[in-house]
Amino acid sequence: MLSLHGSGIGREIAIGTACLLPQESSNIPEYLIPKKHISDEVHRLRAAIAATRIQMIQIRQQITSDSPPEATGFIEAHLMMLDDPMLAQQPEDLVATHQINAEQAIARQSKSLIEVFEAMEDEYLRTKGDDIRQVVDRIQRNLMGIDHISNTDITSEFSDPIIVARDLAPADTLALKPRHIRGILTNLGGPISHSAILASGLGIPAVVGLHAATLYISHGDKIIVDGRTGDVIIAPDKNTLTAYRKLKKEILENARKLAALTKSPSVTLDGHRINLLANIDLPQDVRQALNVRAAGIGLFRTEFLYLNRQKMPTENDHFNAYMRVIRGLKKQPVIIRTMDLGADKQLDTGNESVVNPSLGLRGIRMSLGNPALFIPQLRAILRASAHGRIRMMIPMMSSLDELQQVLNLIKKTRKELREENIPFNPKMPIGGMIEVPAAAISADLFAPHLDFFSIGTNDLIQYALAIDRVDDEVSYLYDPLHPSVLRLIEMTVRAADKADIPVTLCGEMAGDPNLIEVLLGLGLRQLSMDTASLLEAKSVIRRINVSEAKKKTRRLLSGKHS
Repeated sequence: MLSLHGSGIGREIAIGTACLLPQESSNIPEYLIPKKHISDEVHRLRAAIAATRIQMIQIRQQITSDSPPEATGFIEAHLMMLDDPMLAQQPEDLVATHQINAEQAIARQSKSLIEVFEAMEDEYLRTKGDDIRQVVDRIQRNLMGIDHISNTDITSEFSDPIIVARDLAPADTLALKPRHIRGILTNLGGPISHSAILASGLGIPAVVGLHAATLYISHGDKIIVDGRTGDVIIAPDKNTLTAYRKLKKEILENARKLAALTKSPSVTLDGHRINLLANIDLPQDVRQALNVRAAGIGLFRTEFLYLNRQKMPTENDHFNAYMRVIRGLKKQPVIIRTMDLGADKQLDTGNESVVNPSLGLRGIRMSLGNPALFIPQLRAILRASAHGRIRMMIPMMSSLDELQQVLNLIKKTRKELREENIPFNPKMPIGGMIEVPAAAISADLFAPHLDFFSIGTNDLIQYALAIDRVDDEVSYLYDPLHPSVLRLIEMTVRAADKADIPVTLCGEMAGDPNLIEVLLGLGLRQLSMDTASLLEAKSVIRRINVSEAKKKTRRLLSGKHS
């Protein structure tokens, strides 16, 4: 029996048989092309890209109505990449300049692009490296005449297949007849990689980012996949298998009980109503928010708009994305966070001297420094406000001067829209994210200038405790219940109450069932979280007495363990 650990996807357990998929081509041929054959080699590369395009279009046409809504978007994104000069033109130039074969040209170009994105701090932007890798692998297979995963049903050997692969491209996932798959394991990927998002949309337990799954797992091995914890057990013994089967049954029963709470109010034992909202990354995530009866969208991250494109998104790109959310929500509120890209994005402008991206040009700092990026988003948000209950949120506030600059830009943008006779809501609420300790300490100074606060605890904890939460060497110090963190949250809640503006908490703390009682004790009455956490949060809330929660929180604020 052997255990592996990665990033878990889903809240269920899968027990089945390992089905190893063919690995991507690793032995890329390399040879010189005589000058007289350069044009033939370029033609061969173009033919492989054309074949890849045809295959993806065919896969897109086969997407069924019960497939995850993200599926079409991922295929479309990969089709767009095939038209990108960085993949379509640059390899041709390498063939001509260095007289190398097409396989080497596309491999070298993709390697340089992937390295750029893998060096980025922002997790969402890093996933573009996966896109490049997946598209290029399909082109390579076409160049080398290697078969792709197809609907010949590679999983038919087993009745309970658990897919094990180095990586799974969206096209490959959809070609695997996912209804028959019990689980998915991949070496690569993270919580927001395509394979993770599709697995979540399909309701399939998965573990991604295992690094060596294909090395340690053999075809036909019995496997346990725990999507909740990210644990994978290979060749479990009889006792372990029995224990997990029992646990799987309990999880399914608990899921049924939570589903029964969908229409129940989110009210504490002593009558305090708690608004539960959803955090979303993509417009299509609205569907999951509606399924769990979220009171609205408390955080709509807009960074996805900067993926899979060489040019920055236009005003209409932004507007169309926001309208998709508005149409899906049907009158519920949505808080749109303006772009929160890190200093890594400066790579596009040639600035590679940033020592610590977390403390560099990110969030509102980057927006103010790049009006050409920021103003189209402001215009789109304001335009969308004429069609739904839109609220705009400013990330990474740290000074009143920054806030005033943003408010001046908004004022100027409103004036321009009026002059152009473009409708917008002049009273659209403007809020700020409290995720820098300086903003929490000065929350009483920010409050008179804003319509609401939203506390981003992921960064607030990181900055307050001076630790990088993704650094394995110090991640153990990441403590949401540290008295300093709780005091910063309490200060923000008090400032909001005094100014009579609403305050929401939208970090990971909001969806942690072990922390909700403390948050209510701090005075929070609005929480925004991942949709998968919402029903469990409601279940916890309905068992809490706020007066008791306040006593527990008082002890924690004083540094005493409850």
